[in-house]
Formats: sequence, C-alpha cells, structure tokens
Amino acid sequence: MWDQNLIEKYNVSGPRYTSYPTALSFDKDIKRILLIDKMMTSASRSLSLYFHIPFCAHLCYYCACNKIVTKQQSKADEYLELLEEEVRLKSLILNDTNRVTQLHFGGGTPTFLTVNQFKKLFAIIEQYFTLDTSGDHDFSVEIDPRQVSSEHIDLLVSKGINRISIGVQDFDLTVQKAIHRVQTFEQITELMQLLRRKQINSINFDLIYGLPYQSLNNFNLTLDKVIALKPDRVSVFNYAHLPERFAPQRRIDSDTLPDAKLKLELLELATRRLLEAGYEHIGMDHFAKPSDPLVTAKLQGRLQRNFQGYTTHAETALIGFGCSAISDINDAFVQNHTDMNLYKNSILNGQLPIAKGYIKTQDDIIRHQIIMQLICNLNLDISAIEACYGICFKDYFANEVLLLQPMIDDGILNINLTSSSYTLSVSASGRQIIRCICMVFDKHLPQRTAYSKVI
Repeated sequence: MWDQNLIEKYNVSGPRYTSYPTALSFDKDIKRILLIDKMMTSASRSLSLYFHIPFCAHLCYYCACNKIVTKQQSKADEYLELLEEEVRLKSLILNDTNRVTQLHFGGGTPTFLTVNQFKKLFAIIEQYFTLDTSGDHDFSVEIDPRQVSSEHIDLLVSKGINRISIGVQDFDLTVQKAIHRVQTFEQITELMQLLRRKQINSINFDLIYGLPYQSLNNFNLTLDKVIALKPDRVSVFNYAHLPERFAPQRRIDSDTLPDAKLKLELLELATRRLLEAGYEHIGMDHFAKPSDPLVTAKLQGRLQRNFQGYTTHAETALIGFGCSAISDINDAFVQNHTDMNLYKNSILNGQLPIAKGYIKTQDDIIRHQIIMQLICNLNLDISAIEACYGICFKDYFANEVLLLQPMIDDGILNINLTSSSYTLSVSASGRQIIRCICMVFDKHLPQRTAYSKVI
C-alpha cells in the first residue's frame, strides 16, 4: 500500500543497512592486529568472496562508486598482481578455511578485464580457494552491456557464474545522454538472449529513479521494456545527487533533475508496475520473480542482507579483496584502502591493505539482529531476541520503545502480544520506509547527514 503522506513525513536521510554499524562508523585508528586476529576463522565455515575491480572505460556521471576511468588495459595487469598477493596474504590467516559458496565481482566494471585477465583472476582464486558449485552456490558478476563479449560469458559460465547483474538505469536516450551512459534496448535484448542461451537463470536489472530528464511518461516506457525482457530480479535505486562529494555528478545539471514529488511518483510507478507484472517485493527497492531463491528465503525467514544487498548466503564469512573492499567476519568489519596508491604500497610492503575497521560490541550484535530481522522479514520476534540475549526488551530499549510509538500511531507498525509470543510487524504502508524503522535502533546515527534520503 502506497501512502504518499506517510512517505513524505518519514523521508529523511538514513543508511541502506547493508551492514550494522555502517561503514561511517569504521575506525581508522583501530589496531591492525585486532582486526587480523578477528579475520582468523574456523575451518568449518564457508566463505563469500568479493573482488572489487575498480576500472571503467567510460565515466557515468551519476556514479558514486570507487573507480578509475581509463582505457589502459595494462593497469588491470598490474592490479591483478596486487590482488594475487593480497589473496595469498589473506589465505595465510584464514585457518585453512577455503570453501567458497558465494562469489561476487563488483566495480567499477568487472568486464573491463579481458577474457585472459579474467582467466588469470580465476586461476589466482582457484590456487588458494575451492569454488564449491556442488550445491546452492551464488556466483555473480556485474557487467556493462557495452563492454562484454560472448567469450566473457563462456568463461564466466565455465567457472560457475550463475547470476548476472546488468546496469540498465534507464532506456530513454535523453536520460542516457545526460548521464553519459548510452546503451540501446537492442543491446540489452541481445545480451539477455545470449545469457539465456548460456543457461544463466538469474539475471538482475539495476534501474535508477531521480535521474535527469526522467518523467512519468518516459520512465513508464522504460518499465515497459524491462517487463518485456523478464529479468529475474529488479532493483530500483534512488539517485542521490551529491556533487560536493562525487565529482562526476557535477556534470549533471541539477535543474534537469526530478523534484522530490516526482521522484516519489517515479518510485510508486515502478513499484506498482513490477507488482502488476508478477514480481514479489523483497524489501526496500528490490523485486524478484516468485520462483527466485530470494522469495523462497523470505517466506522461510532465511533472507539476510550484507554488502551485496539481499542474499541467501549471509551465514558465510565475507572476505573482500581489492581497493576499498570490505570484509565482514567474526563480528568485525575490515576495509581496505580506498586510495589505489595506499592500497598498492601496502601490498608491495607485504602488508594487508587495511585502512580501517570496526569490532562489534554485544550491543551492536543485538541491534544488528533486530535491524536485519526488520529489513529482511518486516517482522521482529521480540520474544526470541529476549531469549537469545537474556534481556528484557522494553527495559533495554526503553528509549527506542518511546520513539516507535508515533510509528505505531501512524499505522506503520503493529504490536502483536499473545501468551506465547511478542512480535513487532511492519504494515503494508510501512514497507517503503523500513529504513526509518531500522534507524530507531541505530545507536550510531549522529552521522545520518552523510546519507541520502531513504526514498
């Protein structure tokens, strides 16, 4: 249910909660030895590996990712040598854990790598880790439809890649020119046909609302094309225009951007159209077909969330490689240097390229569990939280209970209390502003001004 008044009331700045605490709480002064000790994991736990490929051949004006725009393919060769050494160093402290059930290549543009460079990267990974494709594995890669070949896809499929994410953003040519990312509907269609022929059965489209020159009419036409192509998942992201932080965005004329009212209307349109087309609303701005594993996980209460977004593999220890990559392991976050020169110097000096990190307290762990339950399941089992952590919820979260009351009064939340259970559930009108509900339990929110609007 779309309630415009409630959405406008609660549309404040806030985190996306791919972690708790969020990256803004990471500490650059924390002792490296403490983080390295936390990264030593048990041999029984499977791994999720993330590789950040920062290179892009083209500059997209809307982009806020950590990236290097270049046409020089040799830069990737040098980067792969650094990655190989980082993989070797981290493999030494993982206590013989090497079974990988989730693998993701992000960027930048992973398909900036040539086929031979990708072969080298896989050879590095396979030297130190075992890619387990025997069961419910999730191996994914983000691709730029302007920079991918059939040979790329053949290699990726042969290595177990079973999910592809395509940055569509918008199909309207005027919008594409304004954001410096021109890619035709025909290109995407041909790519989709290729992926289906290669037995890629999970394809995700990324869309962005709030881009220059977007209107209800042209975005509706984009949605027509998206629905016709039948991707398995669709993410509809909010464009946050922050030119003071991200230099490429200064090339976008702010006068061409939709106003706040139109942005909400664009999101409402996308939500309605995708639901009418048979997609399930996973949470926030993510949608999936009913047969998708994310939907199954949500129905079974197994849906989780990490730096890759909604996932069915969050029980794994996440190890990040490359410039700016983040690891999430043993109640600690460890982030690599975001500056390429600092990253390179650390590796060449035989050191892990750690820039900062965070070790969770018991309070963080409790709040993380609450936030993840809310953002993934739209439900909080308070009785289970009390039993698991030995707390009295209304005493431990006395201030939070007071802050929740206006949301209960607005019909966003419902309290369900019986003789056997005590739960808090999010109503249909609260789904779009779930991040605001989570923010009530966020003890690190003085930094909220650094975030974009929740919608």
